[in-house]
Amino acid sequence: MTTQDIQQLIDFISQSGLDEVNIETTDLKINVKRYGSATPAPALVASAPAPVAAMPAPVAQPQAPAATAPVATEAPKADSSNYITIKSPMIGTFYRSSNPETPSFVEVGDSISEGKVVCIIEAMKLFNEIESEVSGRIVKVLVENATPVEYDQPLFLVEPV
Repeated sequence: MTTQDIQQLIDFISQSGLDEVNIETTDLKINVKRYGSATPAPALVASAPAPVAAMPAPVAQPQAPAATAPVATEAPKADSSNYITIKSPMIGTFYRSSNPETPSFVEVGDSISEGKVVCIIEAMKLFNEIESEVSGRIVKVLVENATPVEYDQPLFLVEPV
């Protein structure tokens, strides 16, 4: 089907008053739907021929990344499966130290024990010290200083000892 044939089909549909036309050949499948007035129909159909020719490829492509995306997210989980996550017990603002002039409570590589303060979360003008419930070594800080955190949001990755 040539571009001229498609244009003639568009003209025919706009003049006929049909709301939907399906054409299927061995090489091509076209499904044209018209919504509202005749003016939008050519705009919808004019873009239809390009996707129709490429229709199998876009349909296959979104499915392939969707299938590989869980595999990609599972791989890091497998690497960090031996890590314990310290999560935020509340909504608030995350601070790594008690004030800007003092050093952070913990840094990557620091050993921590159960009950050690790892950060502060400010909620409603109250500064709440967050204590570790595990012993181990800080592997990664997952939140930037002075940023909002949600309830149960991961804050630190800890390698248990």
